[in-house]
Amino acid sequence: MTSPKISSLSWGSMRVEGGGRYKDCKVWPGGSRAWDWRETGTDHRPGVQPADLEEVLKKGVNTLVIGRGMNEVLQVPQRTIDHVQSQGVECVVHQTERAVDEYNKMAAAGKKVGGVFHSTC
Repeated sequence: MTSPKISSLSWGSMRVEGGGRYKDCKVWPGGSRAWDWRETGTDHRPGVQPADLEEVLKKGVNTLVIGRGMNEVLQVPQRTIDHVQSQGVECVVHQTERAVDEYNKMAAAGKKVGGVFHSTC
């Protein structure tokens, strides 16, 4: 299975090929879905929790990309990065536009990449 391309990104909206349109999303080889922060109690601070990433990590990705938002307001605590790396998965954290670019390059190269992306602040 290949990781789906994120075909468009604008403030508050992302489109994933074969998936749909989302405000925030999770993507992995073969799928995507909305990233609902309420499921894990995530907020801009303290930021992305390990629990936010479990679903994507369980898909067998080798790299996980995190998009912190257009203005990088969403925090990514070191313990979250450590959690990803402890599973032998590379963790890449960027501002969302850059994160999507990196993710799409990896997906186009056939890498087993997944990600979580925040499309607003």
